[in-house]
Amino acid sequence: MSSPEPDRTEPDRPDDNLLGPADIRDLAATLGVRPTKQRGQNFVIDANTVRRIVRVAAVRPDDVVVEVGPGLGSLTLALLDAADRVVAVEIDDTLAAALPATVTARLPHRADRFALVHSDAMLVDELPGPPPTALVANLPYNVAVPVLLHMLERFPSIERTLVMVQSEVADRLAAGPGNKVYGVPSVKANWYAEVKRAGAIGRNVFWPAPNVDSGLVSLVRRTEPVRTTASRQEVFAVVDAAFAQRRKTLRAALAGWAGSAAEAEAALVKAGISPQARGESLTVEEFARIAEATAR
Repeated sequence: MSSPEPDRTEPDRPDDNLLGPADIRDLAATLGVRPTKQRGQNFVIDANTVRRIVRVAAVRPDDVVVEVGPGLGSLTLALLDAADRVVAVEIDDTLAAALPATVTARLPHRADRFALVHSDAMLVDELPGPPPTALVANLPYNVAVPVLLHMLERFPSIERTLVMVQSEVADRLAAGPGNKVYGVPSVKANWYAEVKRAGAIGRNVFWPAPNVDSGLVSLVRRTEPVRTTASRQEVFAVVDAAFAQRRKTLRAALAGWAGSAAEAEAALVKAGISPQARGESLTVEEFARIAEATAR
């Protein structure tokens, strides 16, 4: 085993290049920025937290990291200090305009390894530079799941993901079959990756402090995709239908999707799944079998 690269996230390293609470507030005041609930903005103000995120994400010196919602740049700077390149996707006009200058001021020797995409992440289909190998982000709470799934779909080169989301969302993403919070996000995330909780984040590391706790979720892309002849869209349609009426048996819940309860039962039997089962008990592979059984 080769010697590890020097850890660029050592806790005793000076934090002069990172943003602390005073830096965040001063920068926000200069820009006339106030975090908005509309965009789910809560800025990380703790250097130890961003260093922890980079460490848990196992960011490597050869990684090309994409970050969604960089805000004022707290996590961006820590990522840029550890990765080969960072591409940040920011929708806010003011924040997008200011971030390159913050990077240049704080990490001038790394500024040429940074790129900004001023866009809604849900509309991003391509990124500048080499394909991203990792996604690391403090995702806005109100769009966390759709943004995560969009990025995993559009950028299959992303091997590893670590996102900070609302704690309840983290639980849903990482839940397995039979768990009471297992649902659509759980199954769809598992289509792409092995998913697990990777830690908790307190409220006091944010400005403003949110009314909910946050959690870290790790997603490692499957080395082998789910084996199925059905398309992702076909599988996801079954998942959506099954959980739209999650209290009902699959025979009833999938009736509209299949055309009738009888056709739903026939598809379930063909897939080797009990018509009396509920969606919350099925794995992503079993949902794929149902989709296969009715592939048109």
